Amino acid sequence: MTDADLLRSLGVDPSQLDPAPPWVPRQSAGAERLDGSHPCVRCGEPARATGVVTVPGSGRRWLDRCMPCLTATAPRGGPRAPLADTLAVLREVAREAGVDLTIVTDES
Repeated sequence: MTDADLLRSLGVDPSQLDPAPPWVPRQSAGAERLDGSHPCVRCGEPARATGVVTVPGSGRRWLDRCMPCLTATAPRGGPRAPLADTLAVLREVAREAGVDLTIVTDES
């Protein structure tokens, strides 16, 4: 997931985020921001996690989130196998179990 995708999934306009410095040492990347004065961009609760996103046209911006919103929006890996292979396995398991199964996907 790109930074732009993450912001889109959060419904955040990057221009509304605080500008981040051009370079921040990794160990102290946002420790000073986590003093409770910055709200989560998603829900408004005090931020407990922060990071920097880079979006073309907006530059580097701070992305502050509370832990529940961080967890809810953390990128997750997709299936390790092609979708067709995953669906074939599901169909076979359902057949062996004697279960009627209907799979609906947004793929053709």
